[in-house]
Amino acid sequence: MNLIEYPDQDMMMIDLAQNLAGELKECLMVHEHASFAVPGGTTPGPVFDALCAADLDWGRVHVMPTDERWVDETSQRSNARLIKSRLLTDRAADAVFVPFYRDGVSAEDAMVGLSQDLDAEFPISVLLLGMGADMHTASLFPGAAELPAALSAAAPVMAIHPEGQETRVTLTGPALSGAMSTHVLISGEAKREALERAKGLSVEQAPINTVLSNATVHWAP
Repeated sequence: MNLIEYPDQDMMMIDLAQNLAGELKECLMVHEHASFAVPGGTTPGPVFDALCAADLDWGRVHVMPTDERWVDETSQRSNARLIKSRLLTDRAADAVFVPFYRDGVSAEDAMVGLSQDLDAEFPISVLLLGMGADMHTASLFPGAAELPAALSAAAPVMAIHPEGQETRVTLTGPALSGAMSTHVLISGEAKREALERAKGLSVEQAPINTVLSNATVHWAP
């Protein structure tokens, strides 16, 4: 794990956006397209705001969420909605968005076809993840009954995580750990403490350990 500490969040967001843009550009020099997996939530918003203006051949960048709630993009809880509104604007409006949600079918019924549709996007070229204070990442939650199967080396690229009335789908452990470049974005003392705790725990106890060994972690107070 490579840990980069910043004096403030503004500097972190700008620096991370520059790093991501540089890695995507390098990937496009040698590959037909670059797959770019990103989290939802509010934390990466400022990174997206800075990254969307980067001078890239965005038409060859395929953007997908790391996980998604099984809701239409009109929902305030849709990760696709946030990604499209904050990242796929300005120059990045030309990027190809790879959605997970399929209208009119359940996550269970869509899973096989969705996994097949995603085959061409792996290995992920550039992966951006967040981490919760409980050390979850994407929708891989410690203690979840579905977690062992989603972390298995034999897991498909996608898994389902039931959550009350709202189902989530998520990239699995092998899909995340196989990324060519991985960045984890966290802020605040609670998440810094969680990052330190994760070092002594199993991947089942701290799913973020799926990627930490090969990740660059960006942290600011």
